[in-house]
Amino acid sequence: MDADARSGMGRPQTQPLPHRDARIIIIGMMLPVFMGSLDSTILATALPAIGRDLGHVNDLPWLITTYLIAATASTPLYGKISDIRGRRFVTLIAVSTYMAGSLICALAPSMAVLILGRVVHGLGGGGLTSTGMVVLGDVAAPKERARYYAYFSIVYTTAGACGPALGGFLSDHLHWTAIFWLNIPLGLLALAFTASVLRRLPRHERPHRLDVLGAMLIVIATVAFMLAVTSGGVRYPWVSGPILGLLAFSLATGILFVVRLMTAPEPLIPIAILRDPIARCAISANAFGWGGIIGLNIFLPIYLQRVVGMSATAAGLSLMVLMATLNASAGFSSHLLVRHTRYKIVPMIGLAVAIASVVWLAWQARDVTPLWFEIMLALLGVGFGPLAPLSTTALQNTVAMHQFGTAVGTMNFTRTLYGTILVAVCGALVSDVAGGAVAAIGPLAASGFQMVFLAAAASLGVAFIAMLLLEEKPLRTGL
Repeated sequence: MDADARSGMGRPQTQPLPHRDARIIIIGMMLPVFMGSLDSTILATALPAIGRDLGHVNDLPWLITTYLIAATASTPLYGKISDIRGRRFVTLIAVSTYMAGSLICALAPSMAVLILGRVVHGLGGGGLTSTGMVVLGDVAAPKERARYYAYFSIVYTTAGACGPALGGFLSDHLHWTAIFWLNIPLGLLALAFTASVLRRLPRHERPHRLDVLGAMLIVIATVAFMLAVTSGGVRYPWVSGPILGLLAFSLATGILFVVRLMTAPEPLIPIAILRDPIARCAISANAFGWGGIIGLNIFLPIYLQRVVGMSATAAGLSLMVLMATLNASAGFSSHLLVRHTRYKIVPMIGLAVAIASVVWLAWQARDVTPLWFEIMLALLGVGFGPLAPLSTTALQNTVAMHQFGTAVGTMNFTRTLYGTILVAVCGALVSDVAGGAVAAIGPLAASGFQMVFLAAAASLGVAFIAMLLLEEKPLRTGL
């Protein structure tokens, strides 16, 4: 990336919108972001009920991972389309696709159709969660962006934390299909609201090329890898021909994806953006940090049901403290970002606290008490919260205006891709320790979850290193 693109110099800095107009647009994007974020975790506590109704218990993890894979592949494409056609156009397409996926899932007569519906669901969800961050870059200067980001952080983490509780309640007291029927009225409301509100949004379109081949290659590589880690030790031995063949095919396709990134006229992940050290560190910190949280949001409710013996509803409600503390921490730190030039200190101290809390959970996984579990969740939320606004603001502070959609799409793509792989690996860890029994309970299952918690702690550790290497570049005051 050239110096002008990195610094945002060499182009006129337009004036940001007045606070009132910017706030209206941000509020208008909250519902789409909430919907897309909710569906990454809402099925976690409903999986046992779905397995009882549709069978094929060993295929249940695919209901989570296929959504994440589809969202992963579509996210950077949405970012580029938004740079070409505008944010409003992309949001309407994403909401419509999301509703279509919800309808397929709600009416699914079999596990295969339900998984297909989750693919369509993810194709829409990838646009819902990423476009909000792009819109934020359109309405506020980097120095003011962090305080607006607090709104999205609250919505994103609230959806992630409420997902298990809501999914458990609906599956316990109504039916698991109510999870998908709920999305229809929400989608209609989002269509009506964003169609009008986003007309006020400033436009900064530039021509871009869509790297559909790159998206296909990364999807194929990810699916092959996930087939290997979810089937190894369950359907086939880890050293069997099918598993080794899938791993080799995934590696080969991944290499082709890297070659495509190096040679495509405009690759799925722009190499120019990744060459910027600030962008590289911000994307890495965001991906490894959120990846660990995504994994915990999915596996903590399952841990509470299998090991602690809670109901689906109680397990989901137990995670609410994570939502509350993470939201409060993200909101408080967002205000600190605009006041201090040494804005890394608080997120780094927070990450150290978050890592320690997850390691403690791994240590006490067999006999943790409910009180100490909630205390550790609170420390995790307080510690992780500051990372979210900092990483996004640092990325948007170092790219040119016309690349906002592409840059944020790259960050969300990387985060979701890594989160998808981590969820698959954690699922394999739990299954392996339990001898392939997905529904194992008790001490045997606790050993598997200990490894999951340690994997999450390691992921947060990589985020800490990326944050340590991030340059504290002064935040711009203009768009």
